[in-house]
Amino acid sequence: MKSIVLAGGCFWGVEAYFSQLKGVVDTSVGYIEGNTRNPSYEQVCNGQTRHAEACQVFYNEKVISLDQILDHFFRIINPFTLNKQGNDFGFQYRSGIYIDFDEDEEGIHQFMKNYFGDNLKKVATKIKKNLDYDLAENSHQDYLKKNPGGYCHVNLGLASKEEIK
Repeated sequence: MKSIVLAGGCFWGVEAYFSQLKGVVDTSVGYIEGNTRNPSYEQVCNGQTRHAEACQVFYNEKVISLDQILDHFFRIINPFTLNKQGNDFGFQYRSGIYIDFDEDEEGIHQFMKNYFGDNLKKVATKIKKNLDYDLAENSHQDYLKKNPGGYCHVNLGLASKEEIK
């Protein structure tokens, strides 16, 4: 099993989208790339910890490849906006790919070169190693399953029927 951490705006929608995909074994939401460990949601939202909201995706690479994970990620975010996704804006909504396995780094860079071509320099999504992912509070885990009417900037319908569990 492999994993990767994806920051793409509000973590509720990113988690809901990926958790529905074939080959995704588990997801969690949390905070990454901040200036303290184990922050609270309130600290992240008020900007004092500089974290991004993120979703860790655990997947079976025999069912869904890293390239497919990345393709889905770029379906649901705008990689060209800085600190903004949908109606959400602020430093915690920046987009990023945080690598859990060193051997994935080259493939991610190659995927992005192929995917974006000449527009690669305009991409605001950063690629970094996952050095400090911390789980968010339990109330945020599977939030949209617990609160089906909750706000979500992510279009959960962008996955085809064949791609959904």
